[in-house]
Amino acid sequence: MAVQIQADMTQQLSILKASLDGDLYHDDAMRALYATDASVYREMPLAVAMPRHEDDLRQLIHFARYAGCALIPRTAGTSLAGQCVGSGLVVDMSRYMTEILEVNPSEGWVRVQPGVIRNDLNQFLKPHGLFFGPNTSTASRAMIGGMVGNNSCGSYSIVYGATRDHVMEVSALLSDGTEVVFKAVSKLEFEEKCKLASLEGALYRQIRDELCEPDRQADIRAGFPDPAVHRRNTGYAVDVLLESNVFTPGGPDFNFCNLITGSEGTLALITTIKLHCDPLPPSVTGLVAAHFHTIDESLRATVSVMQHKPRAVELMDKICLDCTKGQLMYEKYRDFVEGDPGAILIIETGGDTQAEAEAKLDAIIAAMKTSGYGYAWPKIFGAGRIANVWKLREAGLGLLSNVPGSRKPVAFIEDTAVRLEDLPAYIREFTQIMEGFEQRAVYYAHAGAGELHLRPILNLKDPEDRKTFRAIAEASAHLVKRYNGSLSGEHGDGRVRAEFIPLMIGADNYEMLRRIKHTWDPQHIFNPGKIVDAAPMDVSLRYESGQQDKQFDTIFDFSATGGILQAAEKCNGSGDCRKTHLSGGTMCPSFMATRHEKDSTRARANILREVLTRTEGENPFARPEIHEVMDLCLSCKGCASECPSNVNVATLKAEFLYQYQQVHGVSLRTRAIANIGSLNALGSLMPFITNLFLGNSLPAAILKRVLGVAPRRSLPQLYKTTLRRWFVRNQARLRPAGTSKGKVYLFCDEFTNYNDTAIGIKTLELLARLGYEVVMPDHAESGRAYISKGLLKEARQMAMYNVETFRHLISADTPLIGVEPSAILGFRDEYPQLVIPEMRETARELGRHALMVDEFLAREIQKGRITADAFTDKARTVKLHGHCHQKALASVDPTVQLLSLPARYTVEVIPSGCCGMAGSFGYEQEHYDLSMKVGELVLFPAVRSTPADVILAAPGTSCRHQILDGTGRKALHPVEVLWDALK
Repeated sequence: MAVQIQADMTQQLSILKASLDGDLYHDDAMRALYATDASVYREMPLAVAMPRHEDDLRQLIHFARYAGCALIPRTAGTSLAGQCVGSGLVVDMSRYMTEILEVNPSEGWVRVQPGVIRNDLNQFLKPHGLFFGPNTSTASRAMIGGMVGNNSCGSYSIVYGATRDHVMEVSALLSDGTEVVFKAVSKLEFEEKCKLASLEGALYRQIRDELCEPDRQADIRAGFPDPAVHRRNTGYAVDVLLESNVFTPGGPDFNFCNLITGSEGTLALITTIKLHCDPLPPSVTGLVAAHFHTIDESLRATVSVMQHKPRAVELMDKICLDCTKGQLMYEKYRDFVEGDPGAILIIETGGDTQAEAEAKLDAIIAAMKTSGYGYAWPKIFGAGRIANVWKLREAGLGLLSNVPGSRKPVAFIEDTAVRLEDLPAYIREFTQIMEGFEQRAVYYAHAGAGELHLRPILNLKDPEDRKTFRAIAEASAHLVKRYNGSLSGEHGDGRVRAEFIPLMIGADNYEMLRRIKHTWDPQHIFNPGKIVDAAPMDVSLRYESGQQDKQFDTIFDFSATGGILQAAEKCNGSGDCRKTHLSGGTMCPSFMATRHEKDSTRARANILREVLTRTEGENPFARPEIHEVMDLCLSCKGCASECPSNVNVATLKAEFLYQYQQVHGVSLRTRAIANIGSLNALGSLMPFITNLFLGNSLPAAILKRVLGVAPRRSLPQLYKTTLRRWFVRNQARLRPAGTSKGKVYLFCDEFTNYNDTAIGIKTLELLARLGYEVVMPDHAESGRAYISKGLLKEARQMAMYNVETFRHLISADTPLIGVEPSAILGFRDEYPQLVIPEMRETARELGRHALMVDEFLAREIQKGRITADAFTDKARTVKLHGHCHQKALASVDPTVQLLSLPARYTVEVIPSGCCGMAGSFGYEQEHYDLSMKVGELVLFPAVRSTPADVILAAPGTSCRHQILDGTGRKALHPVEVLWDALK
């Protein structure tokens, strides 16, 4: 019978799929990717729909009513309370319903679809002089639909309020499929609405009947959180509706948007949202990062600070700050941290001038000093430095997940809010409760709004910790109730807090919420089990009780995380990888191009976690679901630095490919790409003939067809000689004139040796001209192509050979330098994880002295050993595109410094992510279109708009090839630019 029911549902889903203009998926891989969000919950959905428009949504409603299944609205899927997790049909609005429909600058509003990203919206609004104030820490990917669902607030809520304060009008589909527009209505208009014979009329009548009774009004006012707690999202916002002029004389007009906001998709499907916008923030802002010895001291200071009406007051505790130490991306943002503070308050003010903003900060600092609060108060100005401080604060969620092992800071009581005046006492009591559980919680976030994100550290695989999980939740709920606060300040009730709503507001008020839900949604098709009728908060967790950490034999060393499975588990679902190209950065280029969850870093970590955890057998890596999700990873390594949890999917993919190929074999194309160095060595015996063959359309077309190379992709040519041969013939004339400034070893990578030989020659000549002795010993290839294609045993042999070759040669005084970033940076990144255990520390030490030539030259410039005197004084502009591995593992800054050395050279960094070529990825026929689409996001338009007399620079060989194929423009390696600038 069960098999028959499943077959019937599969058939119904197939019919539904054919009727939608959008997408519908009911395969195991896609269902697994949507089984989790950023919360602790996991539940396999029936299917995933990506509607294109309102008609698709209406079809989904009719299907849900007919099939008896639930609809689970979802945008970015960054929910911490489990709102986006359930067994029904997930409705993902994030891919297609992303339009900004209308803006009215004079009236100060904008109309959007649910999938518009908050930060992208503000980029659009800025030329109109407008700004949408609520800003969650996930604002680079959080979408307006989700912000409405959760009533999101963010760092500036003390100025701009919550999302509810900005929602003017909502167009939505009700549970019977009818369209309705909710907006402010007068008392007379409200009475007219009550007369409607439709479901809409029933909604108005029901809320009228519920709230008109004096006893009910008294119960609501007594039972709901204190109105002084502005961040309150406990249950449905009937307490806000009660203050309207329908029920409270002199109140504002009634607006059902107040109920929809914070309803977590349980009442209707939103199609468009009209938002009130504020004028742009002050033109000048400044911060003081007040340092305190303890959390308690910082909270007592917050009460004093708030009297000065700052724009934001955010807290980071010692645990959170310590998580940023040693992180590739965040260590550089810690330059303002003095000593070892127990807590830091980030206090922002603004003004029309810096003097005005600074005066406000000085007043705040003086007040703290007078009261004896704090020990350091560094002031921070400048858009870049301020942005870095906020990046440090906003990274909290992901960084906390970097705690090694299965014990992690868990989000389940992280959203409590109380009156600001009660916050110090509340936190003292909370700390005592945590001590009773032998816990030291993490404290961070919105101190100025009376809300801190509090995270106990638990292992939810451990049965005892699961009991503690529930016990802490119950204790927290009772404590919040004692302070008449809100169990949810901005993250919503979802699954994790809904069980405690009767405690928070009283049984009678809770029954009223259930009646509201039933009136709006009689069949409970909209996100059931959230807010009302919730399951216990400790069921359907991401990890099973007693789950053991599986171990797998891998080529890469994953011991730092406890194994490859634990490396994937570091992803907590915060979704930083879902930002668009408008937000900048490199991670994640395939998602930026497709806007498809399947193509995100999060999806790749999730599919590994799902399959490795739940598959029995000898080689779970061989499953096609992993291959499907990993396929469009470009191995750019952006996630290695930009993911707060440092989930390095490039390494995970390389290991996966190795394991997968143990079962499925290695294709001809894979072998050809991996062995490109050997093939080029063979071709270099007769380079003219080889180039004639590669450049002729007919043989090139045959070769491309055989190897699965994209027909429109050009093939790289060989130089007339190899760099090694040229070096042997010209070694004598490469001796530096005069006193040598030092010796360097050049890593002759396989790309520079055969294809980019001219760049290698200029590198050698430039170093000699600048006074350096260059040695180029025999060594193995870098292994880059082998790593990217999963041929890890071969890559390991090359890595070990190179480590053994250079271990006694390379030091801080005699560094190893390389022309191609992806080749030389392998010494820092993959080599220590590839070599045998006995060689790992040696490999790590070698990696510290393996530098891109850009880095070496910039270091010498800083030492004053290379000066502008040797270069032209002609004025030129250089536009630079940095290599992905360079951005992730090193920095573009040395290249900028290098190119800025000629006195009148101006360097502009193109705000591009990945170029889209990514080694062999852009050559492969099935990946060519995506490769070019990635290039079109930022890089290609920037290059096309660059005047012909501006120099284009790109350190990466793939990047230069992609720029040429995509725009017809030639980009130079930075060394070529500097060589050409020599006097």
